[in-house]
Amino acid sequence: MTVKATAPVHPDDLAAVRDWFRILSEHVRAVDFVPARAIFAEDFIAFGTYSDFLVGRDNTEGNQWRKVWPTIDGFTYRLDNVQAVVSPDRLHATGMAVWDSTGYREDGTPFDRPGRTTVSLAREKVGDPWVATHTHMSLFRGTPDVSHGKKAPRS
Repeated sequence: MTVKATAPVHPDDLAAVRDWFRILSEHVRAVDFVPARAIFAEDFIAFGTYSDFLVGRDNTEGNQWRKVWPTIDGFTYRLDNVQAVVSPDRLHATGMAVWDSTGYREDGTPFDRPGRTTVSLAREKVGDPWVATHTHMSLFRGTPDVSHGKKAPRS
């Protein structure tokens, strides 16, 4: 067997990976933490801006999401460019996407805040929605790493 990162991906699987990114961006834009939890495994592991590793939804929400989501606007993945690598049994995937958002300097002036995400996804059976088991989000080089916006969370 020859392993290839660019092996063809079933169109339904790629659509479901894109859907995961779309759903996350909707929750980030709405600063809506509670429903966002459903697309992450309870014990998922994230790399964080404020901690090396964050284990679990509650920990990640409290120590990463709540420090970032209320400070930015317009968080949107470039869905047409989402890439995915899917396991032969179609129960594990790695999704990769680039996002755009707006951050704010201390004086309130906006700046472009683009970045990228790699997410490890799993599901119990083909056709189920993907659930994140790991995320790694990072800003593009040269992008300020702190935004100073102040939006009230929806949940």
